[in-house]
Amino acid sequence: MATSTVAAAGTSTATTRRRSWVSNLTSYAARIYFFIIFLQVPLFRIPCRSGMCSTPIHVTSSQLIASEIFPVPVVKALLYPGAVVNGLVRNMTVPSWDKLLNIYNLTSAKEAPAVTDLQRLEVLAGSYFSVAGALVGILKPGRMSMFGTLLIIWGLVKEGILGKPVNTDPAKAVYVYPTMLIALVCAFSSVKYDMKKVVRSAPPRPIAKPLQRSSKSKLK
Repeated sequence: MATSTVAAAGTSTATTRRRSWVSNLTSYAARIYFFIIFLQVPLFRIPCRSGMCSTPIHVTSSQLIASEIFPVPVVKALLYPGAVVNGLVRNMTVPSWDKLLNIYNLTSAKEAPAVTDLQRLEVLAGSYFSVAGALVGILKPGRMSMFGTLLIIWGLVKEGILGKPVNTDPAKAVYVYPTMLIALVCAFSSVKYDMKKVVRSAPPRPIAKPLQRSSKSKLK
């Protein structure tokens, strides 16, 4: 009895450690994905309304400024953390809040044609989901960031490999940075998987069999 009790306690302890490790991995991956998105680590290079965009934040901000869905201060709040980090890394300066739209070339985004975004709806929608998923994932990790990252990758693959839409300007060619792989791994790792539901099989269902009396009466 003592041996079985010790073995059961050891098994439960190992299971608890495994669950805590999985939950910690999920939260750490969500935090890393949040920093990748909001600190504007370059993931790709693609034409957008403000010129060339390299982060989901930049794509989302250009669309928000052009459509005027959110006020300008909200868009600046999305851009400012990454702008501060980029300014300190490049020339050790903190960018001005008032000149933030000029830094990202968003002042003329309203006059830019909407065809640029309509031709890349997957990247645009994926950027929206990536930004929202990174923000929500800090509180509760979910599948939004993974879905957004997959949409972005599909849009980039469609344009880079399949050539849709056709791009004749080499300066506006689509490019994917290696950091996209890190973002993809973090997006998948931030999803919580319930292994109990996966392992648990459906309950067996009884198979209806004909009664002996009915079978005999049919034979007669």
